Amino acid sequence: MAWFSRNKENISPDTQKKELPDGQWEKCPDCGEIIHKKQLGNNLWTCIKCNYHFRIGSAEYINILLDEGSFKELDKKMRSADPLEFTDTKKYSERIQATIKKLGLNDAVRTGTGKINNMDVAFGCMDFKFIGGSMGSVVGEKLARLIDKAVKNKIPLIIISQSGGARMMEGAFSLMQMAKTSARLTRLHEAKIPYISVLTDPTTGGTTASYAMLGDIHIAEPRALIGFAGPRVIKQTIGKDLPEGFQRSEFLLEHGFVDIVSHRKELKNNIYNVLSLMS
Repeated sequence: MAWFSRNKENISPDTQKKELPDGQWEKCPDCGEIIHKKQLGNNLWTCIKCNYHFRIGSAEYINILLDEGSFKELDKKMRSADPLEFTDTKKYSERIQATIKKLGLNDAVRTGTGKINNMDVAFGCMDFKFIGGSMGSVVGEKLARLIDKAVKNKIPLIIISQSGGARMMEGAFSLMQMAKTSARLTRLHEAKIPYISVLTDPTTGGTTASYAMLGDIHIAEPRALIGFAGPRVIKQTIGKDLPEGFQRSEFLLEHGFVDIVSHRKELKNNIYNVLSLMS
């Protein structure tokens, strides 16, 4: 026997369940707020409720930080080779081609020159969507050339890091980029040209062990994961629980590894103010 009955009068057989259009909404991973993509974009891809910073790509950072129309890309056509003929679940060469076709990017970093509030800068931005923002030979070479451009033109350098670390499909060729970029930054330092490193979520592995943590000033977005090995690996290694907020921006600020934690809305002005003081 049913515990209740439903009156079927005034219910049209043509009534259909209203569904949200696919791809028009995003759910905040932190607070669960459902946000329309247009509203999220207008808020610089940060949650309107809890200020969670969504991961965004190089194109978005260029629009947010650089003066409109000022960006001039360098070495756009440079692509990774497959020196080790590496294969895991698929051939590395095929993975590269598939990622290029999907994203319209040739590798995990976009470099060039631009202006911030009419101030000339050399600008590099990594893109996590391209094989986890991994640092391969092309990333190292493009950043090395960007640093050379900053030295030649005597303009400040800004690099936005967003990376899972070295690209192990290239083996030692990838690891060599740590030394290459670090050596180039030494030239920049000797020329007394400012370098601001912007750390976003995540900045880990060989990227952290090289150029990401060699800035004159380190600016991080809120709650970004920043470290070498991940917290799970560290916890297993030392056999102890880690402090609350370990390897997050605010923790690193408290312990002196980060100079400024900046909301994305304030990032452009913070960079400009720092460069104005340093120049």
